[in-house]
Amino acid sequence: MTNDVLVKLDGAAGVVSLNRPKAIHALTIDMVHMMTAALLAWRNDPAVGAVLIDHSEGRGFCAGGDISYLRNSALNDGGESGRKFFHDEYQLNHLLMTYGKPVVTFMDGITMGGGVGLSGPATYRVATEATRFAMPETGIGLFPDVGGGWFLSRLKGRIGQYLALTGARFDGAECVWAGLATHYIPAENLADVKARIAADPAAIATILREASAVPPEPKIAAHAKDIERLFASDRYEDILAALTADGSDFAEATLATLATKSPQTCKVALRQLATSLTLPDFAANMVMEYRIAARVLVLPDFSEGVRAVIVDKDNAPQWSPATPEGVTDDLLDAIFAPLGAADEWKPL
Repeated sequence: MTNDVLVKLDGAAGVVSLNRPKAIHALTIDMVHMMTAALLAWRNDPAVGAVLIDHSEGRGFCAGGDISYLRNSALNDGGESGRKFFHDEYQLNHLLMTYGKPVVTFMDGITMGGGVGLSGPATYRVATEATRFAMPETGIGLFPDVGGGWFLSRLKGRIGQYLALTGARFDGAECVWAGLATHYIPAENLADVKARIAADPAAIATILREASAVPPEPKIAAHAKDIERLFASDRYEDILAALTADGSDFAEATLATLATKSPQTCKVALRQLATSLTLPDFAANMVMEYRIAARVLVLPDFSEGVRAVIVDKDNAPQWSPATPEGVTDDLLDAIFAPLGAADEWKPL
């Protein structure tokens, strides 16, 4: 095992610190396993009153999953090791969601993709002035997974659909406004907050409230009504038509952003969020997301998107299908279809 995750007991708190700063703490399968083992060990330990999840150093909490590992799997082993990564990562997400003890995640700095999977299920989600939240997956031919279907679909006013399709970045104030974070605390105060929680986990709510600052005005709030109107449909072509007809600067900028995204995974994301609202619980959501992940991982857009954005950095992906109209309902049905009984995702 590596030291890419630092696990310790601090007073009455179990502390998990991501420790892969050169990769902005992007998650490997070993890191997923180390976090899962720690959470399972603490779950029934009466000495542990709460769990804190943070990062050791560097400019971000967690930039996401290990995309290079996933692409290598798609190209070289038919997606087998990539599916294993998703399966085990989703078990960790579900474990956090159903943990039974308070979990506090500190979204200080970049919090994207897999990092959202660690913050979304937490009881308390602390943003700072450095927070940069995003689910940028449609730009690399993936989709907003790790529970994104559950969390994003339940935000107010179609904000979740906007985030899922555009990959827009929210700062800490915007995260609190949208409901993605529960508290806004200046980064300089986090060490004191963690020490106080470790000393008295029963007082978490009071400690976080007392340490909170009033966030700046959220910039995205000025466009909330626009987003609710323009992203009202669950049909991607309708959203593009609404943006085109609107003609405002915001609509034009949003259209330009969407033009860079995979039409396939934009349509996947819209169906994912709509379907999630019909599901009974988070486990059912993760069953759905694992089905999507198992298929999308080995479709052409993912390897091509990572090539264009991360490997060659030419930012000129050749999406297949190239247009929203080319992404048929039959293709979407196949992506969302059940797997074989032995292959379906199951919680721990």
